[in-house]
Amino acid sequence: MDAVLTTTAAAQPANLASDWRAVVARFLAAEDIKQSSRGLYGRTLSRFFSWLEQSGRLALLYSGQLSRADIVAYKDGLIAEGLSPLTIGSYIVIVRKFFAAMEAEKLYPNITKGIKAPRKEKGFRKAHLSPAKASALLEQSRDSLRDYAIINLMLRTGLRTIEVVRADIADITYKGDTRVLLIWGKGHDSKDNFVVLTDKAFAPLQAYLRTRKGAKPGEPLFTSTSHRNAGGRLTTRTISGLCKAGLRTIGLDSHEFTAHSLRHTTACAILQAGGQLTDAQAVLRHQSPVTTQIYTESIKEQLRLERAPEQALDAVF
Repeated sequence: MDAVLTTTAAAQPANLASDWRAVVARFLAAEDIKQSSRGLYGRTLSRFFSWLEQSGRLALLYSGQLSRADIVAYKDGLIAEGLSPLTIGSYIVIVRKFFAAMEAEKLYPNITKGIKAPRKEKGFRKAHLSPAKASALLEQSRDSLRDYAIINLMLRTGLRTIEVVRADIADITYKGDTRVLLIWGKGHDSKDNFVVLTDKAFAPLQAYLRTRKGAKPGEPLFTSTSHRNAGGRLTTRTISGLCKAGLRTIGLDSHEFTAHSLRHTTACAILQAGGQLTDAQAVLRHQSPVTTQIYTESIKEQLRLERAPEQALDAVF
């Protein structure tokens, strides 16, 4: 079975009960989504139909007897695999969209109506760093000008790993009198946003770039030093790895602390310093303040730990 469905058969008539690949290809071609999302949809639907085949349910599809109970069984199988609620939710949403389109074309009834994604756990999936731990993380990375510049930039601007990867030297520019870094954000098609580069955010970048004599504006802001990719653009895996290694070094070795914890730290530090929710929202470039609201809950939890009423009991008995 193909790992990713293509749209080569999109223009050809097809019947779901005999040629699901062609129907899926036509569905993908008709969706008004980005090419990267089209690939994700294709992989997700390939996974679903592979499951139908392996579980003996493909015959039910061809005979028109596949039911809502089978979709529930598919969801239960994803849960049993240990996939996260977020991942399972995305799989279910795409399958729902597919069957809704099939019903609209009168090819197959929408048997996915009412199928819900697993409930997401409330609260942070990743933890943020205290000011002391953030300083310790910076200090442990000073042996590498590049790594120090990366971690410092992420802590002071809230950049995602993909945004760090996409940054070029030429993206360091000015808006008026303010130095900024242009950002190609997650889910965007261009560098249509920015973060402010304060002196403390810029100085390590400047020190690192001085070591790359002759580097051109169009080159990546951060480059690889590995033998296989020397001078090439870093990957998100590399950045996540160096952040995780640094976190382990300062004693934060649980699954709650990852590269994304640096972004959480940025938001919490803004709020702890007296900034408003809209300030954190602007820096993190969230479209909705609801997304940013979760950081206030994290700070409440921290204050709960720092001012634990249980501590007062030690003076009572």
